[in-house]
Formats: sequence, structure tokens, C-alpha cells
Amino acid sequence: MSLLATLYMAVSPSPSPISAPVEPLNAVQKMCGMTDPAATPTDAQAKCVADAALSGDSIWIVIIKAVIVLVFLLVSVLFAVWFERRVIGRLQRRPGPNVHGPFGLFQSIQDALKLVFKEDITVRAAEKLVYIAAPIISVFCALLIFAVIPFGPATRIPFTQEITPLQLTDFPVAVLYILACASIGVYGIVLGGWASGSTYPLMGAVRSTAQVISYELAMGLSLVTVFMMAGSMSTSTIVDSQANRWWVLPLLPAFVLYIISMIGETNRLPFDLPEAEGELVAGFMTEYSSTKFAWYFLAEYMNMINVSAVAATLFLGGWRAPWGATWPGADVLNSGIFPPIWLLIKIWLIMFVFVWIRGSVLRFRYDQFMKFGWKVLIPVGLAWLGFFAISRQAFESWGRNMRLFDAVAGLVAILLVVAFWSFMSDSKTQKDEELEREPEVLDAFAGGYPVPPLPHQVLPPSPRSGRTVEARVAASADARADATDGTVPDNAGEAGDE
Repeated sequence: MSLLATLYMAVSPSPSPISAPVEPLNAVQKMCGMTDPAATPTDAQAKCVADAALSGDSIWIVIIKAVIVLVFLLVSVLFAVWFERRVIGRLQRRPGPNVHGPFGLFQSIQDALKLVFKEDITVRAAEKLVYIAAPIISVFCALLIFAVIPFGPATRIPFTQEITPLQLTDFPVAVLYILACASIGVYGIVLGGWASGSTYPLMGAVRSTAQVISYELAMGLSLVTVFMMAGSMSTSTIVDSQANRWWVLPLLPAFVLYIISMIGETNRLPFDLPEAEGELVAGFMTEYSSTKFAWYFLAEYMNMINVSAVAATLFLGGWRAPWGATWPGADVLNSGIFPPIWLLIKIWLIMFVFVWIRGSVLRFRYDQFMKFGWKVLIPVGLAWLGFFAISRQAFESWGRNMRLFDAVAGLVAILLVVAFWSFMSDSKTQKDEELEREPEVLDAFAGGYPVPPLPHQVLPPSPRSGRTVEARVAASADARADATDGTVPDNAGEAGDE
């Protein structure tokens, strides 16, 4: 057999080597003058491509980008305040701000000026340094997050030869950087509540600490599957991985989990327990006024915009158009001025969800809030992560179509959650029905030492029950009713004597 095989190999024509597929030119290479993807670029073209990366930005471009991000956030906060009041007004069948400026757009500017010119009061019992630094910490951490949000691909700056990505910076663990900045921002709330030297702010600060621990765990679990799909934690890489499909479709349970967690992370209704005005006056902000209060106000709305931008980047394709990169017209709509427009549209759609929930859902009780975080969101996040990882690995091992898995995985997970929730609701209903049966009378002193009753037990009536004010009033009312009917009860005289 070996001789025949040798003869066959000798007379058989040698197979031609298979050349590796040539990748098409990307937008940066085209802007640098490259026309043939198989040709070796010249030194000038190679330098142009290298300089188009973030590492090739000069210090002046970095400063300009930082200023643009700062201005964008400040203007967005002013617009967000007007947007929220306007949408809630429509939800409540009233016009909202409509006097100052066209459509009331100048109302936010007047509110900001009012806060700046109000009297600034500092509490005598406050820790002065920490009391002043706390709101600044919150704003500073809110400003850091947008540094890694990509607004678009590499673009040529008008009237220059400079090519730079529409992003301030990026690195392999950019999403972990976002979570770290959000966690550090809570220090501003905690320190502000502690340094105020008052009870209500301290209670709001403690609530905020428990809240960020609970809901950041759920938020982190919702993002793990995004890393598995994209193969990276870099925000620009995650956006590039969504060139043909957004991750919101195969990762729909993770997206819903993130939306709920981001509302709890930003202390917004129905999760604004650290500043619940019905319980804590204003929570951690009770002792703040004027500019220091405005800092907290600014940080809250900046965080809303931040988490909306993160959701748009990780799940909704970021700056990419709402169709695949292979569709007609995708190259035009994913270049030039269009990418920032797509990102802004997605951000404000998520901001509308924020406002819609605030105008529709009542505030949770604190025990409901913590139970929802620890007993619902975190178990659901762990279950989704395990289901997705195991089933995806199984599909890959069996050689199945991964596109089919990505299409149905989210739907199957949601159906499983609904089925489990229905099962738990039925079990709770059955348990409540069992508890509604006739309670058992407990002799608390039967064992020689008093014990409290269990949920299905009640204590016998107290021998002093007839001596209470309520019992006397009830006896007097019965006596008057009997006297009206012309009958005198046996204990009427006793009740009157008492």
C-alpha cells in the first residue's frame, strides 16, 4: 500500500497553494490614498494609517476633544432638564415649560442661574473640606466616562490633513474603566451625606452605598455576555463587532437587565431611595444649597447621559447606522457627520425611557428595592450568563449554525424567565391560601416560657381586653343603642360606673 501511495503522489499534480483572502480597504486606508488592498503601502501611506489611530493624536487634538466632550455634556444636561419636564408634562396632560424661549428651551438656563445666585449655606456641624469636595467628586467622575465613548470612525478634520477617530481615548479594558468611574462617583454621595453632620443625609448616604453594591453586580453580569460576543472590553472594538447586527437582539435579556440596573445606578425613580423626599426630605442633598446643590444636580443628569451612551455603544451598535455594513448605502451613512447623529438619536431614545419610567412608576419601598436587586436581578443575571455560555459552547462543539443560536437565545431565555416567574407566583398564591385558613390559638406559656406565635397562630384574647379605652367606648355605644331600643343590658350599669 505504501508503494502505491508513493506512485500516486508522484504522478498526481501538486496542489496549488491557497492564498489567504485579501481584506478590503477600510475607511482610514482609503483616506490615506490606498487603492489596492493587496499592494504594499508606501511609507507615507503607512505613516498616515498609523497617525490615524488614537496613539497618533497630538496634544492639541486631545485637548480639543476633551473640550468638545465637556461642552457636549454641559449642553446635554441643559437640554435633558427641559426634555424631562416637557415629556412628563405631556404624560400628565399639561404643556410643561413653554414661556421662556421657543418651546420653553431657555427654562433650563434660568434654573441654572437661579441656583448659582441663591444664598450658599454651609452647615456649622459639617466637615468643611469633605462637605465641599463631595459634590465635586461626583461631577468629576461623571465627566470621566465619556472619554471612552466612540462618536464615530476615523475622520479627516475639515480644512486639515489630520485623520483621527471621533473618540477621546480607548484601551482594552474600557468598559471596566466605566464601571470603576461609576463606583467612585458614589463616594461623592456617601461623603456628602456623612460630612453634612445630619441624620437624614447620613441615612441617604448609607442607602446609596447598599444600592450601588446591589445594582452594580447586576449591571456587571449583564455586560459579561457582551464581552463574550465581541471578544473584547474595548468600546471601539465592541462597536466594530456590531457591523452586521446589534447585540440587543441575541442579548435581549442582558439588555433588559442593564436598563433596569442603570436606573438603580443613577438613583432615578422608581429607585431614588437615597433622596426620597417623602422619607428623608432630600436625602444626602438635604444640607446642600446653591452651587453645591447644582453640582449634585449636574452629576445626576450627566450620569443619565453616560449610562444611556454606554447602552447605545454596547447593545445598539454605537455610532453605526440601523442596518448592516453590507447593505446598500451603509458606507455613506457610517461616515462623515452621520455617525455622531446616529449615536445621539440612540442616546435620547434611552433618555426618553428614563423619563417615561419616572412619569409612570411609583417609588419602591426600600425593602422591595433591595429584595428586587438581590433576589431577582442578580439570580436572573447569573442564570442568563450560565445559560448563554453553556448553550453557545454546546452549539459550537456540535457544529451548529451560530446565527440561529444568536437569533433564538434571547427569546428562549425570556420564555424560561416568564415560566419560572409564573411558577413562583403560583407557589406564592398557594402558600397564601394555606395561610388564610382558620388560625390556631396558641398558649404562649404552655412550655413555661413565653414564645411568640407563628404566622398561622394567634394569641388568646387578653383578660384585660375589656379594660381598654376602645372596649369602654364600644360598651358605652352598645348601652346607648340598647337604651334607644328600650332594653337595658345587664352590664350597662357597670359600664356607666366605669
